[in-house]
Amino acid sequence: MLADTHAPRRWRACPEPVAAHLRGAELILHAGDVCTAEVLTELAGYAPVLAVRGNNDGRDVAAWGAPDRLDTEIGGLRLAMVHDSGPASGRPARLRRWFPGADLVVFGHSHIPMDHAEHGQRIFNPGSPTDRRRQPHGTLGLLDIAGGRLIQARIVAVS
Repeated sequence: MLADTHAPRRWRACPEPVAAHLRGAELILHAGDVCTAEVLTELAGYAPVLAVRGNNDGRDVAAWGAPDRLDTEIGGLRLAMVHDSGPASGRPARLRRWFPGADLVVFGHSHIPMDHAEHGQRIFNPGSPTDRRRQPHGTLGLLDIAGGRLIQARIVAVS
């Protein structure tokens, strides 16, 4: 799972440490700020891609098929995705209001990795693999889903 790749300024091609995690993936999630649909096409060379549009994404990302919000089921797990989840204050309650049926909500925008569970819903931000801002490492997220449950979610450093 990725977010905030910010191509072409930060992502000219998939960095090898990221590619190493994408090889063999069953599905790739991108939580927005791709900035160019070519990145989604590149990612689709590894596995099917579900993406949402971020505030820096243009019409080409929407034309590729990325909505502003996504609410779907993956392996029996109810998953929702949005780029901008709003201010940190009140985020868990806000995401429960936006996606009341979701077991897991993936978001981006802040570039700050986060994994938090509250009131039966897990919220997860994979950070950014290429634009770490004030974070010590570029990161991505890995999910293991089986039998309608989230078995494991990890944030992994890639830089």
